Amino acid sequence: MEKNFQRILNLWIERVNLGFVVFAGSLITIMAFLSTYGAIRRYAFHSPEPISYELSKVFLLLSFVLALTAVEKQDRLLRCDLLLERFPKKIQSLVLDIISPILGIVFFGVVTWVSSGDTIRSLQFGEVSLSAWPVPLFPVKLFVPLSYAFFCLVLLLRMIRGLVKLKTPSTGPENSAG
Repeated sequence: MEKNFQRILNLWIERVNLGFVVFAGSLITIMAFLSTYGAIRRYAFHSPEPISYELSKVFLLLSFVLALTAVEKQDRLLRCDLLLERFPKKIQSLVLDIISPILGIVFFGVVTWVSSGDTIRSLQFGEVSLSAWPVPLFPVKLFVPLSYAFFCLVLLLRMIRGLVKLKTPSTGPENSAG
């Protein structure tokens, strides 16, 4: 039962993560077209327009928060490998799989909590961007706490796997008899 739940949860996380990455990639592609459109309009037709710049800022934020979990899943977040490689494998595992996720959960948990309040206020007041073309900010701000909450879930699962790995004895050559 526990293995089945873990398999279903991992599959769900992979699918949500893939959806976030595809959406973030689509936003980056749209940003490229918007930037090209804005540059052509500004320099070829001498007619600047605010839409491409404003939407590119929004899409840049969204693509960052949506792709963060994919970077974590690939184990490519920033860390100090130069320092970590000097420690034994047990200490490396402890830092990478337990301490780092705890610190990440604390930091991104606070960011999720604060951004949730900001998102609710944005909805209550109908907040829009301060530009010539006002963009409603609630939908944009909603992705920040959702993405970071999902990221915290992934970090929690990494920490749990690290704790399980720490508790189970390894069957490497140093522990085998003979």
